[in-house]
Amino acid sequence: MTTKRNEPDVQSSVDEQDSSTDHDTKDSTVEQVPSSDSVTFTLSLPVAVRETPEHEAAVAIDDVAVTAHHVDPAAMATTTVAFAPESVVTVPPESVPEAAVIPELPPADRPTTRRGRQRTEVRTTPETATMLTAERLINQGKKNRQPAPEGFLQELVYAATFHLVNLGDSYRVRERKALEARVTKTFVGGTRFVPVLTRKGGVGKTTITALLGMALADTREDRIIAIDANPDRGTLAERIDKQTRATVRDVVMRAESLHTFSEFQTVVSRDETRLDVLASDTDPHVSEAFDEDDYNVVADMAERFYSVAITDCGTGIVHSVMRATLQRADSIVIVSGGSVDEARLASETLTWLESNGHEDLVKNAVVAINTATQGTNLVKLEEIEAHFKSRVREIVRVPYDPSLATGSVVHYRDLNKLTKAAATELAAVVMDGLPAVRVN
Repeated sequence: MTTKRNEPDVQSSVDEQDSSTDHDTKDSTVEQVPSSDSVTFTLSLPVAVRETPEHEAAVAIDDVAVTAHHVDPAAMATTTVAFAPESVVTVPPESVPEAAVIPELPPADRPTTRRGRQRTEVRTTPETATMLTAERLINQGKKNRQPAPEGFLQELVYAATFHLVNLGDSYRVRERKALEARVTKTFVGGTRFVPVLTRKGGVGKTTITALLGMALADTREDRIIAIDANPDRGTLAERIDKQTRATVRDVVMRAESLHTFSEFQTVVSRDETRLDVLASDTDPHVSEAFDEDDYNVVADMAERFYSVAITDCGTGIVHSVMRATLQRADSIVIVSGGSVDEARLASETLTWLESNGHEDLVKNAVVAINTATQGTNLVKLEEIEAHFKSRVREIVRVPYDPSLATGSVVHYRDLNKLTKAAATELAAVVMDGLPAVRVN
């Protein structure tokens, strides 16, 4: 190592000029010449040459310049590296870590929200519109709170204890609600047809038809219709306030144009209980033309819009409409008076049905005994009931009511309690005999 240092020469000059005036002023100027020092080091170190290891040289790729116009195939080669078997480490299978097993998530809990608590099971079969009842859809408040009781003593205790003590409904109220539950039976699979018939006129067949229809319409929430199929000028439409002059003949003539229920309502009359009544022909000459085919047209129309259709078959059972009526019947109601001859004719009606291939209808029939006819007080009604119980499914007594005895418009709200109770019982008995599901 050699070090060389050069000493710079420094030259300085000072010029002074003196000027004397009244006031002596002295200026001095100093000039400095810049100096430069330089140091140079020279190091001599041994040159270390790195040698490429064999394993790097084995996998190294030579840099070969490749032009875009020419590629020498001979310069391109593939290098093969051989591994000694003893240098390869084999991992035993048992040392391989097993895959982590993730357990299945538990089923989701039922939602605790208000909407989740109200979620119900979905039926496997489609529901009908009649299943959308108010009790099912309207929120009744707390589920553990019973509704207010009905009955004088029960209501008094409930009010006196500030709704803390609920004795429940009275016996009569429970009996009435059970009867109404039977009337509101749900049907699936089409309209149920119930003919009301007898072999003798004047026993109150039309009145029983009106009472039965009003009791059903007043309790049920679906549509009920009463059809006057009497070929001899029926009077069923006179039991309610008529709202139209249309008859069954108009339905037959306009069947192709009556597509909706609103259009069909123009040919029926509706009373206060929501019972729709379809009147018979008023012209005796035209009424003779109402036959089996015409009844089928009317019944087909009723089957499109109503759940229950009650048919007033008129006097007699051998007219042309009777066969079509009985073919569609799901159950029948036989009307009997309280006299000897009326009871006998009603029993003969059952015999005629059995002899004409309607034994199933007779076994499922209901006999309504109208006690408002003459001679009822002189006859043992228990014996009449015992006779019919051996042949039919059920018997119902209909008591005398001044509102019914006049033969005019029947106002269901103005009937006696016993009469309305008998009408509701008749409706419940008839509904019990109708199939809930119809298999076509």
